[in-house]
Amino acid sequence: MTEGQNIRTGRHCAFVIHVHLVFVTRFRRKGFADAQLRRVEEITRALCADFECELVEFNYEDNHVHLLVHFPLKVTVTKHFNSLKDASSRRLRHEFPDLARHYWRANKLLFGPSFAGTVGGAALGVVRQYIKQQNQPI
Repeated sequence: MTEGQNIRTGRHCAFVIHVHLVFVTRFRRKGFADAQLRRVEEITRALCADFECELVEFNYEDNHVHLLVHFPLKVTVTKHFNSLKDASSRRLRHEFPDLARHYWRANKLLFGPSFAGTVGGAALGVVRQYIKQQNQPI
């Protein structure tokens, strides 16, 4: 195992689970400002802490968000993925009501199906670099 993989242990196991998540806006519309996306990061970090996960990397463009999350075995990826999307969407709509005009028929700001992919130990550095290099809105 390489350095920085943070091997976690359970009662009868050891594991490393990194998942690359991508949240895409409804209809891939561009409507996020930098301040709103920074708020998504704050919300996501808090939710990850609630699930005993670690947000390893976070980056965004104006119509999607990339996350690299280090999961424990007791949290299912789909449960955490949906919780992150729903809670982020709900909090953003509450804190930034002007975003609702971009999604007038939608009840949710972030829209699935998005993307979730497991990341192997060898590719972890590549995925982190890919997420860091996303173009942020100006």
